[in-house]
Amino acid sequence: MSLSPVLDVQITDGRRARTVASRARILEAMIDLLQAGVAQPSAEAVAAKAGVGVRTVFRLFSDVDGLYRGLQATMAERLAPILAEPVTGSLTERLDVLVGRRAQVFEEVSRPKAFADMHRARSPELQETHKIFILTQRTLLLGHLDGLLPDDADLAAALDLALSFDAWRRLREDQGLSREAAERVMRRMARALVATIPNP
Repeated sequence: MSLSPVLDVQITDGRRARTVASRARILEAMIDLLQAGVAQPSAEAVAAKAGVGVRTVFRLFSDVDGLYRGLQATMAERLAPILAEPVTGSLTERLDVLVGRRAQVFEEVSRPKAFADMHRARSPELQETHKIFILTQRTLLLGHLDGLLPDDADLAAALDLALSFDAWRRLREDQGLSREAAERVMRRMARALVATIPNP
């Protein structure tokens, strides 16, 4: 029998807070290991880095899809302020800033995203998360350039592709470019596209 309803609530709230904190530490540890180049972090490695027991990792993430969703949500929370920060200046100046910003974000998200993408084909939820990731990139890009682009759907689609995570991954992984070289190429693509806009 419990001592009091108040004590029951305090115990429950304390456990819930510890669970939330442990979950956050596990996800951060997983991301750090992936970014450090560990392609498939073991539960033991994640637990050690997070400072929790291995049983806690399995208890909180018995659902593998839940782990992938958690990774993507944590990365989104970590990177959203960078992507959403306002930009000012001319069209070319804004694109230069956005390319640099996306280079930073894409570098951070690349390994966790690759880890989740390995399992995307079998998970409708991960497929939906991927669609949201792509839509968010486009929405933020066009929002930052609002009022500076002509009403040209082809140009918008081309800029969306040129400054996308998929283009970045192609440059970095498939073409083997350094971060600096990939950023230069992405900036050049963006500038070449807006150079096609007729002078008003």
